[in-house]
Amino acid sequence: MVRIIDVAKKANVSTATVSRVLSKPNTVTEETTEKVLQVIKELNYQPNALARQLRTLETKTILVIVPDITNPFFSKVLRGIESVAVINGYQVLLGDTGNDLERENGYLNILLQKKADGMVLLTARMESKNIEEMALKYPVVLACEYIEGSAIPTVSINNISGAQKATEYLVKLGHKRIGFISGPLGGVIGQDRLKGFYQTMARYNLTVESTLVQEGNFSYESGFNIMNQFLALNHPPTAVFAANDEMAFGAINAISSKGLSVPHDISVVGFDDIKFSSIFKPPLTTISQPAFEMGTMAMKLLIKLMNREEIERHQYLMEDQLIIRDSCSTHIS
Repeated sequence: MVRIIDVAKKANVSTATVSRVLSKPNTVTEETTEKVLQVIKELNYQPNALARQLRTLETKTILVIVPDITNPFFSKVLRGIESVAVINGYQVLLGDTGNDLERENGYLNILLQKKADGMVLLTARMESKNIEEMALKYPVVLACEYIEGSAIPTVSINNISGAQKATEYLVKLGHKRIGFISGPLGGVIGQDRLKGFYQTMARYNLTVESTLVQEGNFSYESGFNIMNQFLALNHPPTAVFAANDEMAFGAINAISSKGLSVPHDISVVGFDDIKFSSIFKPPLTTISQPAFEMGTMAMKLLIKLMNREEIERHQYLMEDQLIIRDSCSTHIS
C-alpha cells in the first residue's frame, strides 16, 4: 500500500507539502504541485479520506433537504447540485421530508452533529427564525423557495411574474372565466403563484369567483379532484391554470373522464415544465423553470460559503419562460 511518505520521498518534498497539494493547492507553487501530482499518479496513491476528515474537520458531505422526492421537478434540481458537488469532491446526502415539518426539523440534526459541511434547502416551510439561526452557524443556501428579507443566499425564479405570464396567455386567448388550482398556501411558492394569478386578472378587469380558486397540494390527485369540482359547477371555467404540471395532468385527465377534450372544450396551463410535459397528451403549455441551473448555482454558492469566500449578492433570480404547446386554444365568447 502506497503511503504519503512514499510520495514525499519520490517527489523530494516533505509529507506536509504533499498534504497541502491535496488540501490547499493554492498555498504551493505551481511547479511543486505538478511534480507531486505526477508522482501521485505514477504511484496510484489513494489519500486516506477518514484521516483527512479528522485533520480538517471536514466530512466532504453536503445535506440537501427536499420537500417531496416524488416530484420530478426536484430530481432536475438535485442533478444540478450533484454535478457541481462531485467535481468538487463532495458527496450528497439527501433528506426527503415528504412535506412533513417535523421530519424537516429532524434532518437539521445532521448538520448540528457535524455530519455534513453545509446544507441546501429546497424548502423553507420550517420557522424562518430556525433557518436564520442555523445559517448563522453553518453554511446554508436556499433554492426554489425563499424567506422574505433574509440574508441567506437564495436561488429561485420570480414565481409571481411566472404566474402572471401563464394567466396573461390565457386572457389573451380570450378566456375570462379562468379557474386556478394553487399549491399549498402555507408555502411561499403557493402564495406567490396565487398572487400572480390575482394580479393579472385584476389588471384585465376580470372577476375571479371564489369557487374557481381552490388549494391543491402539488399532487396529480389534487389536480384531478379539484378539476372535478370545477366541472360540477353550473358554469365551469373555459380555462384552468394549475400551479404545477402534476396538478395540470390531473386536471386534463379529469376533463377527459367527463367526455370533454383539452384544448377544444377547456384550456389548461401548468407550471415547472417537467420532462413529461412535452410528451403528455396533449403536450402541456407551461412555465419552464431552469431547474438544473438552479441546482448548480445553489451548490456553487454553498461551496463559496464553506470555503469562507465572499458572495457577490445574496439573491439570484433565474429566468423562467412560457413554453407554448397544445393544451390551450382560443376562446370565443
